[in-house]
Amino acid sequence: MKSKEIPTIHPATQPSTLHIGDINLPCAVLTDRTRVITESSVAKKLGRFYGGKQRRLEQSTKEGLPLPYFLYGSNLEPFVSHSLRVALNKPVVYRASGGVRRAINAVLLPEICEVWLKARENKALHMPSQERIAKNAEILMRGLAHVGITALVDEATGYQEVRDRDELHRILEAYIAKELLPWTKLFPDEFYGQMFRLRGWQYRPPSVKRPKYVGKLTNELIYDKLPKGVLNQLRAKNPVTPKGYRKYKHFQFLTEDIGNPHLEKQVISVTTLMRVSPNWATFQRLFNRAFGMQGEFYFDELEKQSPIP
Repeated sequence: MKSKEIPTIHPATQPSTLHIGDINLPCAVLTDRTRVITESSVAKKLGRFYGGKQRRLEQSTKEGLPLPYFLYGSNLEPFVSHSLRVALNKPVVYRASGGVRRAINAVLLPEICEVWLKARENKALHMPSQERIAKNAEILMRGLAHVGITALVDEATGYQEVRDRDELHRILEAYIAKELLPWTKLFPDEFYGQMFRLRGWQYRPPSVKRPKYVGKLTNELIYDKLPKGVLNQLRAKNPVTPKGYRKYKHFQFLTEDIGNPHLEKQVISVTTLMRVSPNWATFQRLFNRAFGMQGEFYFDELEKQSPIP
């Protein structure tokens, strides 16, 4: 006789309660980012309660795949998709305050409700109790009509803040090097040569010293186009010294496999736009069109105060 597989108990990072109208459903976000709703609460809100016979009933379902009690019934089986059967056959068990809970993936809730609504639409419900369950499923579906279940769970648990932080962390991990990289020339002379040409400034290639506002413009054209948060992290790792300059080049803190290649592509793109532009106004229009910017560069205000001869 085949032994029953013991489910893995997952820790829940964000247990809470999901409110859909007047309906409350215990929910959680697991450490693998799966959003779950307790199985018992779904059954209760639909109006089908767990009992000792659930285990006996679920063994006799179609395809040999057990279903939760709230979807058991020969008249419901034609409306349960194979993918839903497979998903519900793998319930999630998680630990939260108050003990261990059995749950389903939250994204399955609309599909579960849809089973009852399809059965009602096809006049497959034969008892008043089933009609009541279909009505409850309709109420749940109305509550989900204007926003996705994932967004609702994230809002209920506060996980959207964690999600945003984690996403930023993954981006910074990909772009910011753990150690300072040796200096290599990533900004060709033509980049600044074209910039100075468009502004009507005299360009002296041997000179590496440039006014601060040229650096600010470089940030706008290049570093600001890296993923959000990268430039701020570069500024934190490469702060301005008491003498008023940065000790290193920002790109020395970018990863070789992702950060530097992205920066190089941006430099090439911007240099190309400058090369084909007869004047600064044309370049600015092309840049805005290419990179979705609106309005004028912040640098334009700086230039009014500190023009370069």
